[in-house]
Formats: sequence, C-alpha cells, structure tokens
Amino acid sequence: MSVKPRIAIILGTTRDSRFGNTPADWILNRAKARADWDVELVDLKSFDLPLFNEVASNAWAPSESSAALAWQAEIAKYDGYIFVTPEYNRSITGALKNALDQAYVEWNKKAFGIVSYGSVGGTRAAEHLRSIGIELQMASTRSAVHIGGSDFFSVHPLGGDPKPIESIEGSIGGSADSMLDELDWWTRATMAARG
Repeated sequence: MSVKPRIAIILGTTRDSRFGNTPADWILNRAKARADWDVELVDLKSFDLPLFNEVASNAWAPSESSAALAWQAEIAKYDGYIFVTPEYNRSITGALKNALDQAYVEWNKKAFGIVSYGSVGGTRAAEHLRSIGIELQMASTRSAVHIGGSDFFSVHPLGGDPKPIESIEGSIGGSADSMLDELDWWTRATMAARG
C-alpha cells in the first residue's frame, strides 16, 4: 500500500515586511494540486525560535529548549520539504539558518526543493542552502525556482506596482513543475530507504 508523502513548505523569512508569503502561497497551491501529497505551510514566524544555544546539535545531545523541541517535533512529521527563501547578503536568512541548526536528526535522509527570490533569483542563497542540506544528510532536487531580475521586480513591491505572481508563470512554472517532480521522486526514494 502506498503512503502519501507529507511535504512542508517552509517559509524561511520572519520580517514583518516580508514578500515570502507570495511565493510560498504560490508553490503551496501548486504542490497541493498534485493530490498525491499531503502539503502544509510551516511559517518560521510561528515558532519563535531562540538563537541556537544548545550544548551541541541534537545529533550528539538532546536539546533542552522547549521551543527547539517543538520545532523538532514539527519537522519530524514531514517526509520532504520545500524551502522558500530570499537571498540576504549572498545567503539564506538568519532565521532559516537558525531553524536548520535547531534540528539535525529530523532532517536526515529526507529530500528538499527550493524556491528562492531576489534581484539575481536567490541563486546564491539556494546554493548555500544546498551545502547546508548536505551536512544535514539531505537530498536536494537539481531543479529549483529562482524568481529574479525583471520577474522579481514585477511582482515585488520594490518594483512599484506589483503584479500577481501568476503573471510570471511563463518564466517560473516549468522549473516549479520540474522541482516538484524531482522532489516527489527523491521523497519517495528516501521514504522507502528509511522504511
């Protein structure tokens, strides 16, 4: 009997003025349209994680922070992830890095995809996130969604009069479909291997 993978869309920015809700909602709807996954949005802003201050990663010692334990329990529920992240100074947000550091065991041997955005499409943030994923023993999709350049400025408030994100489907829809298909394969493969 086939088990439906549980996929978390992780919104990796916590700023009050964040744009991340827009691409997160867009990829959430695309992922839910598959109908062969159970998909949920996980917003880092809802977890109020302190800066990592444990004696070690939970690979080596149990975490003591109740917030970290709640975060680990949340992450453990999922079989795969899609990280939605802007690029901050050539990397991911501090909030996302902190959230990744607050767990280890729960990320292991699971797959992830990326939706990134910024003037150059968040590509440097995505590459940094892939390196972190390797250390967490995760499998990354090859394909990712990069919202950049004129597409980014046409849908982001910085561009003046933002259009709906659906207006750039022609530029990002194909890469989203590829990323979702690859995530499905890697998620099912890692589920089978963990089982």
